Amino acid sequence: MVVSTVERIAIARLVHRVGFGPKPGQFKKMLKMGFKASANQLLNSGMPDYGDVKTAIGITDLGAQPKPNDPALAPYNSAKRAQLRNMSLWWLDQMVDQELPFGERMTWFWHGHWATSYAKVDEPLVMFDHIARLRKNALGDFSQMCEEMILDGALVYWLDGQLNTAKSPNENLARELLELFTIGVNQYSENDVKEAAKALSGIRVVKNSGLVSKDVRRAWTGESTILGTTGYFESATLARFLSLTPACQNFIPERLSYRFISSASTMTDSLMKNSEQVKSLRLMKTAFKNRQVLPTMEALVMSPAFQDPINSQVKSPVEWLVSVLRALRITPSRCSQPDLLLLLLDTLGQRPFYPPSVGGWPADEAWLSVASSQTMIQAAQVIVAEGDLSSLTSVKKTERIDQLADWLGVAEWSNRTRIALQGAIADPARLVVLAICSPEYLVSA
Repeated sequence: MVVSTVERIAIARLVHRVGFGPKPGQFKKMLKMGFKASANQLLNSGMPDYGDVKTAIGITDLGAQPKPNDPALAPYNSAKRAQLRNMSLWWLDQMVDQELPFGERMTWFWHGHWATSYAKVDEPLVMFDHIARLRKNALGDFSQMCEEMILDGALVYWLDGQLNTAKSPNENLARELLELFTIGVNQYSENDVKEAAKALSGIRVVKNSGLVSKDVRRAWTGESTILGTTGYFESATLARFLSLTPACQNFIPERLSYRFISSASTMTDSLMKNSEQVKSLRLMKTAFKNRQVLPTMEALVMSPAFQDPINSQVKSPVEWLVSVLRALRITPSRCSQPDLLLLLLDTLGQRPFYPPSVGGWPADEAWLSVASSQTMIQAAQVIVAEGDLSSLTSVKKTERIDQLADWLGVAEWSNRTRIALQGAIADPARLVVLAICSPEYLVSA
């Protein structure tokens, strides 16, 4: 079967950007199915039934932290580290093991959007519940997501919402709700921030459990005027109100486009007249009219810009590592040195549960550096030594370079990369290391 280069590129983008890279044989199956059928299968794969994950991996409420001189502090901290490790590896397992991990890919996107870090929250249970809430809403109604996230214990604590009172306003949560989570920059005034902070006042958070409540004695109970609308706003009603504004209908599709198509695709229409990006954004904004995430992602994937050759993207460290582990059939929690995987992500600057700021992780070329490339090469050698190379060793040496492309979901090798790969044709492990560290694998063409 002969597949055009355009079709290969489209399917490679689909499997790497909307999934986490192909499992062995998966890319070939998608080539046979074609782009549209493959996209529909991936986009409609839904969420699996995870069951009682907390019990399975030992995530519990550890209670309030013991005082510094309490003998119970050392075992308490040890239990925290164990729970964080368990839930980090469990999430990586889901990204790697699922045949069609679209739900986890979207959960990962929302983790960067509602960026909240364990570094400050410091409670495994609360951070686990935070991600579970994102997962629950990852493909659904964005307004519902906003209502739930504005009362999420981890997010509120991360942005000092528990310090916000009517008499002494703390504007952190209000500002980020407006700027980063719902409507974007230049869409609100400083007075809108102040009024939103009043509406969000009086919230309490139990740090070790994430339980959120409202203390009416600390809360503003009067009307607030936000974006020209006056009313009795509380946390959930404010979040839904913002999610239903025209600004939000523009902002969320732009953020999705930024992460899944190109970090240069959110320029204004006036600067990009008749471009594929503008056409695609219009389709996405129309699809987002009812604030449903899945139809918006369907519009994104089927848009002209998603397949436009100009819109290449550099894989982030998590995307790279997960795609490698999927190809090599390595389940993170069951590999010989799972802690080295977490250390690798730490070193590369992108570990789950640890976004660097409320703005989330950087995108695209920001991940390219000499230091990170050297780290990836060293890590690749260790990972490949443990991986299943049968997809490569089962074919003749003369077929290995093309087999690599189909196995790893690479659209095509450049002449320069082909020459480099040819030099390692007799050494499968070295050949794979070169391939997964090549520009064609590190960049989603």
